[in-house]
This record gives sequence, C-alpha cells and structure tokens, in this order.
Amino acid sequence: MSQMPSKDEILKWISENPTLTSKRDIAKAFGIKGAARIDLKRVLRELEDEGHLEKRKKTYRDPDKLPPVSVLQVSGQTSDGELLAKPLEWHGEGVEPVVMLIPRASDPALGEGDRILARLQEVKGEDHHYDARLIRRIGTNPRKILGVFRKGAEGGRIVPIDKGDGKEWTVAADAAGGANDGELVEAEQAGPKGRMGLPKARIVERLGDPSAPKAVSLIAIHQHGIPDDFPDEVITEADSMKPAGLSGREDLRDMPLVTIDPSDARDHDDAVWAHADDDPKNEGGHVLWVAIADVAHYVTSGSALDAEARKRGNSSYFPDRVVPMLPDRLSGDLCSLHEGVPRACIAVRMQIDAHGQKVGHRFVRGLMRSAASLSYEEVQQAMDGEPNDKCGPLMDEVIKPLYAAHAALQTARNTRQPLDLDLPERKVVLSDEGKVLSVNFADRLDAHKLIEEFMVLANVAAAETLIAKKSPLLFRVHEEPPPEKLDTLREVAEAAGLVLAKGQVLRTSHLNQLLHAAEGTDHSDVINMSTLRAMTQAYYNPSNFGHFGLSLQAYAHFTSPIRRYADLVVHRALISAHGWGDDGLSRSDEEQLQSTAEHISETERRSMTAERDTNDRYLAAYLSERVGEEFTGRVSGVARFGAFVRLDETGADGLIPVRALGREFFHFDRDAGTLMGADTGLTIGLGQRVTVRLSEAAPVTGGIALDLISIDGKAVQQGQSAKRGKSRGKPVKRKPARAAKKDAKVKRKVKRSRR
Repeated sequence: MSQMPSKDEILKWISENPTLTSKRDIAKAFGIKGAARIDLKRVLRELEDEGHLEKRKKTYRDPDKLPPVSVLQVSGQTSDGELLAKPLEWHGEGVEPVVMLIPRASDPALGEGDRILARLQEVKGEDHHYDARLIRRIGTNPRKILGVFRKGAEGGRIVPIDKGDGKEWTVAADAAGGANDGELVEAEQAGPKGRMGLPKARIVERLGDPSAPKAVSLIAIHQHGIPDDFPDEVITEADSMKPAGLSGREDLRDMPLVTIDPSDARDHDDAVWAHADDDPKNEGGHVLWVAIADVAHYVTSGSALDAEARKRGNSSYFPDRVVPMLPDRLSGDLCSLHEGVPRACIAVRMQIDAHGQKVGHRFVRGLMRSAASLSYEEVQQAMDGEPNDKCGPLMDEVIKPLYAAHAALQTARNTRQPLDLDLPERKVVLSDEGKVLSVNFADRLDAHKLIEEFMVLANVAAAETLIAKKSPLLFRVHEEPPPEKLDTLREVAEAAGLVLAKGQVLRTSHLNQLLHAAEGTDHSDVINMSTLRAMTQAYYNPSNFGHFGLSLQAYAHFTSPIRRYADLVVHRALISAHGWGDDGLSRSDEEQLQSTAEHISETERRSMTAERDTNDRYLAAYLSERVGEEFTGRVSGVARFGAFVRLDETGADGLIPVRALGREFFHFDRDAGTLMGADTGLTIGLGQRVTVRLSEAAPVTGGIALDLISIDGKAVQQGQSAKRGKSRGKPVKRKPARAAKKDAKVKRKVKRSRR
C-alpha cells in the first residue's frame, strides 16, 4: 500500500489486531516501506498526543477501556436534559470518555454530584462513548422486598412471600409502578426506617402472576434461604475499594492473556495464554499461564465483605439471574478481568512436556490486562476455520498455541483416566419477559474442554504448592463409591449385558471401561446415570483424601474466587506461603478451617437444590401448554410409588404413578430396582424405552405427571386385578375403611357377649 493510511484506518487496525501493534507490524500491514516509515512514526506520535493511543514497550495500543461495571459521578445535563457522568477511575492517558445515563422508569431521581455504580455499554457514532444503566447509587443500599401487591384506596401494601417475614410494607400511590392487585413485585425500602407504623416501599419491578416464569427463581431463592440482599456495611466496604496498582506485583500487562467464557458471562475470573516452551530441556513442551482475579486483595480476613462471602459460600446461578457471592462493585468490576482494563491477579506459570505432564510451575502476584474477552463458541468457530474479526488477529499468537497445549494435556488425561461421564448439560433459554423459549442441550465444545483442563492443572498446582510449603488449605475431596452403591451399579450393568469387574481395587479406568462399552447402545443413558448415582458427593475438607473422579492425589479449588469462598481461602494461603503481603490466611481462618469446610459444602448443596428446583419449574411451565401430547423417554428411576421417566426432548423428569401403570398390583423390588405387575408380569426397570402421555405439568411445584402408553415398543396391557371380587360381571361394592372397622368392632362385641 503506497498511500499513507488515515488515522481512522490505523486505529481500526490496532483495534482489530491487539497482538500485532508494534510500528513494524503496522507498517507491514499497510505496505509502508523506506522513508515512508518516518511519516508513519509522525502519525503514530500525533495519535498518541491526541490521546487515541498509548505507547508501551515499542507497541501502540488503544487507551484503557472502562469496565462494563464502573463507578461514575453525575456531571451535568445535555441541552436535551440527558444526564451525563464521568468515570471516577479512568486509567487511560487519553481523552476521558463521555458517559450518558439511560434512565429506567423505576430509577430514583439523580442529580449532579451523585456517585453511582452503573453497567456500561460502549457505543459508536454518537457524541458520547458509553451508555450507562444505573445499578444503584453509591452510599445507598435500600432493602429489597419480594411479595404480593395488594391494591388499596391510596397505593397499597406488599405482603412478603417469605413465610418467615410477617411484616407488611405500605406503598404510596406514586410508588406503585402501575402494579395490579395480586401481582408478584420486587420492591425496595423507600425513605428512612420509621419507628411507628408499617415501613414504606417503592416497587421497582412487576413480576406478574406469582406462578409466572419470571417469578420462579426468586421464589426458589427465598424458599431455600439463599441470602440475596447485601448488608449496608458490606456495600459501604465494597464501594470504598480502589483498583490495585502495580506495587509489589509482577507486570503481566503485555502478556496476551484472554478470557474465554459463556457468551452471556458478566464476570471473568480466569484468563489463559500458552506458547511453545523455548527451554531446550523440554523439547516439544509448552508453557501455560493461568491468571485468576486477586479477590483476596479486596476481601480481607475479618472484614464485613469476608463475613458475608463466607455466609453465602458461593454464587448461585439461575436461568434468569445470578445471586453473587460478592457485591457488583467487586464481582462485576474490580475483580473481573475485563478486556483492556488493568486488573490484579494471582497467576501460575506451568511447564508441561510434549505428553502433557506437568514438569514445573511457579505462582506470581501480578497486574494483567486481558487482550480480549472471548466466548467458547467464537473460539471454537475460529479453530474450525471461520474466525471472526475479533479472533482472526489472535489466531497465531493466542488461539492456536492454546489448542496445541490442550492436545498435549489430552494425552496426559487419557493416561490419568478421570471419570468420563457423558451427561449433556440442559440449558433453559428465556425471553426478556421470563417465558421459556426453548430447552436445549448445551454443545460440548473442545473450547470448553480446553479451559477445563487448564483450570484442573492450575488447581493441582495450587494444592501441590501449599502441601510443599506445609500451609493449611481447603482441599476439594471426592471419595470413591461405597461398596453397596457399586453392587447396585454392577447389577444394572449385568442386566444390560455388561460387566463391572469385582474383587479388585476400584479405579476410574474400570468405570470408564463400562461407560465406553455402553457407548452407542440403548443402555448408554442408564449406565451413565447409574454410574453418577454410585458416586459420592464432592465436598471441602482441610484434610486431603484425594479426588477419585478426577483421579488426582491432591486437588484444591483456586480458579474461581469471585464465586466460591473455598478458592478465596486457597488464594490467602498462597499469599501467606509466598510472603506476598499481610492479606493472607489469618489465624482465625486457620482455626475455623473445619467449620468453614462444612459450611460451604452445605451452601453448595443448597444452591444446587435451588437451581434444580428452578429448572424443574421452568420445564413444567414450558410443558404446561402441551398436556395431552405424547413423548418418548427412558426410565430414569423406580420407586414404590411409581417410575420416573427422563423425556428425550427436554431432559425433564416426570413421574408415572403406580395408579397410571395399569389396573393391577405392582410389586416393588428394591434390590433389582424394578416394579412388576402381579397379573401381566410387566416389569419396569432402569433404562427401558417408553412412550408416555403428559397428563399434568404444574409450574408452581415443578411436578410433571405422565401416563404410560408403551414400553420397549410394546403397548401396555391392562392387568386383571380390577376384575377380582366381581360377580356376574358386576363389581362388588366395597365398604369404606372406617365402616369396615366399625363392623369388625361390632362383631367382636357380639362374640364376647356370646361367651
């Protein structure tokens, strides 16, 4: 290209090629040679002076971006009355971006000087750089209320849905937000707490019918007692936090670390990079970097933030919302590794050989800057030969080396033989109104497996380092299955014509042989489900009992401190073990490790139950419009009161009650896990293919009832039990149980009188 590119063309190139930003790269891209390079240098200097670029170690980059969640200060209004705000933590050296507030009807009034926490969206072609939506005003933390609105003559009142909260709230007419009588609403406290009368509230969101889809997750949150409202002191503490600087940290900002997450992820707590190892002793090996948000810098032991994070134990995820372990100021801002924003991290550099075996590692406390926030889907699409504009410039330096390292890790995984269950993840897709649009099974991409393997290796490195340094920590423990559960699995396998060897020390490789033998057969689903049921539940413990499922001797959670308290404890242990600062593991942390382990194991189970209940309700709501339709599925469980069926289309579990199996008595064999009809001999067991009719779907409870039509392709015959006791084709009238008891009592009296 002989003509000098315009400034806009240069800026566009740098934006699209974040890893090719030296003057040499730019000159090569535009075909600039010889003396023309002097002109290019002049243009780049002008862009730098104008604040469009900053120079760092002979490379040019866009100035730092604002994170998606930022602290702003309302600075004034436009001539049209639109509110403008300025960022309070602008890192860039260029022109400070202009932010416009986009208010919602339920937002409180804001004035010049107000400090707010807001969610930002970058805009192009406008006279401002970002649109902002209010999360909350800094320094305020109004209490949240979930309840049913009861309309009155002037305004109304809110009856809380939580049974443990008997206090009602009054709502003024101008604070009702148009809510109708009987609607489920989300409200917040309005005004100071009064000593007399009912407290006042302002409705911020109408959720409609209490049984409507949008209310499902909120109801589950309250039913299971998951804390979803941060105390005032916690919010105040979070709001006072400032971004960590470079002091005492290794500068990793020039390293092209990238985050790879679901496309709808709001927080990013891990970033990765890999490259070929240039150590001649490790020919064919790779260097892997995993950088994790340094949450321990902000959430210190004994603080209000720490107490609340421990209380919650973990974040809880629902199809339409997240209940975070940490406030938005941390989870969505300071502790999230946003693209183009400097962020504190604890990183581990790992060396693996050509066969994927780790040969060395070291931890550092650093400051990084994510080169890109990518999704699993776009990374996989790029490796499949269709890179988009974002992934294209990253292919050679970032994406391909990541996959090369993953290929080596796969070799090590095949040698280690972790449990290889095939259980597709179900994903409920909702509309903006909360209605279920579809229920899909999430694709299992190589990009997912890549990140999983990197995280597993980083977790192993954390456990090994802390063991070597004799530091207390929380292990992630998964013990091997108990003998009685293995016997049940062995019986299921034998019924399917498969074998699970007996009389040897159980290893995951033995279970994998069974799973692989069932793969592609009609028994695959039931073998996978039965193997999962045979497993014990993983938990946290300060003592190391190994991780059976991953086939690892020592394992600790290190990679998700934004959403798991266990990882935060491990981060503090690493800080103390390396002498990085005074924000490490405290004496109090060490003394209560056992109680912390028990508590967060319980909060994890609580969240899993609430998430499962929510999904069940959404599925019931989705199927409620299809009552009477026929579905195919497979028997997933058998109990005395009926058989459970997992439907092929949605993965929903429904119950065929015994009364719907046929007009006969069914014998329940607990050991064999079967129901058998007394007249027909019809036997129902795990894994059988069935056709069922949907008879009931109750969104409020999540219950799904089914009628059995056919089993293993054969129509169900009705038993003869209902004909017993018949005379001349007419049924015998049976007396009610109470009447029968009365007759027996009379007969006993007559008998005694005759004596």
